[in-house]
Amino acid sequence: MKSRVALIAALSWSVDARSAVEPHVKRLNNGLGLKPALGWNSWNAGQCSAASAQFALDTANKFISLGLKDLGYEYINIDDCWSTKSRNATGHLVPDPGKWPNGIKAVADQIHAMGLKFGLYGCAGTLTCAGYPGSEGHELQDAQTLASWGVDYWKYDNCYTPCNGGRVQTCQSPQGNTRTWMTTMGTALEKSGRKIFYSLCQWGRDNVWTWGASVGNSWRMSVDNWNDWASVVRIASAAAGMSQYAGPGGFNDLDMMQLGNGKLTAAEERTHFGLWAMCKSPIILGNDLRKVSSATLAIIKNADLLAVNQDSLGKAATTFQPPGAPKPVSGQIYPYWAGPLSDGVVIGLVAASGAATLSVNFKDVPGLGSQSYSWKELYTGKTGTGTNISFSLSSHDMAVVKVKTK
Repeated sequence: MKSRVALIAALSWSVDARSAVEPHVKRLNNGLGLKPALGWNSWNAGQCSAASAQFALDTANKFISLGLKDLGYEYINIDDCWSTKSRNATGHLVPDPGKWPNGIKAVADQIHAMGLKFGLYGCAGTLTCAGYPGSEGHELQDAQTLASWGVDYWKYDNCYTPCNGGRVQTCQSPQGNTRTWMTTMGTALEKSGRKIFYSLCQWGRDNVWTWGASVGNSWRMSVDNWNDWASVVRIASAAAGMSQYAGPGGFNDLDMMQLGNGKLTAAEERTHFGLWAMCKSPIILGNDLRKVSSATLAIIKNADLLAVNQDSLGKAATTFQPPGAPKPVSGQIYPYWAGPLSDGVVIGLVAASGAATLSVNFKDVPGLGSQSYSWKELYTGKTGTGTNISFSLSSHDMAVVKVKTK
């Protein structure tokens, strides 16, 4: 939700550097984020125009009528532009009365009455990315305000932070201060008296995957998902090198979903959702659920894939190289993925570079052996038993296969 050119230019880490960092870190113990968050965020659906009480309540009602609540989706999150352009005389954030005629708490109460949870957005700098009041210098005051309104989820962005003596929307350097201001807000939330899911939105800055679990419940590991195939490739290829940092209490956030927003093909939507689910990313929908297509709805309601994402083991998938397969190439989605589940292994086969027939012997998959296994492909429902699998896939499509070991 920032300058696209500036953020792409800031993407400078390598898989080797990520993998070399020691992953052991004391995890935040607020009792939240034991599984990746499931919910919805307003930004991709309508940016500032979607940051309203009506949009929030309409979406909450759709969670129920579409059956999303029954599948575990629970957070209704409002992104930037929900407040007035300035704080009040006592320094408090003020909901825009045109968008929130009865205030925030009344809407949060209604959403809670539906059995759902409510989230808001803030920023570590003096302004949010869209130019509304940020939380710098008001962290504890804002955390207490959130608690008084009954907010359950706080997405904390990274715009207009100190930048070489000035302020710009997207600072390229230094990155090293990111941890400091994310921690300051985290401490304030802990003191607020309410358990609030803390979502760090610092665009992968400052090697956040090595410390994010000690501060928040999820952390953005990359710059934004711009609603195109290139974003899916960029984010997923980077996530492959960070799987060891995800686990109960804190997960790599691959950014909000772009399914149903008109730019991805059906095959690309399947790969987008499948890889996010396998990587144990939060699944935060970003489309207007009041006009979702049946095809997109079928993907986001795929109970088998959601079960992979929500598996109690909490281990993220990564790539593996079968004998004879080419080596992974930085910046490209590798065809072969696998990750452990509490009752088996999930395998992803991705035709990222064009239509392909992809095959794998189970003995070459981490966590499996040479014996015969029962398996199920989670998009088609196809099942089988054997020592290998093979799928013919269209360009940019994927197969997700669960192999039972218990």
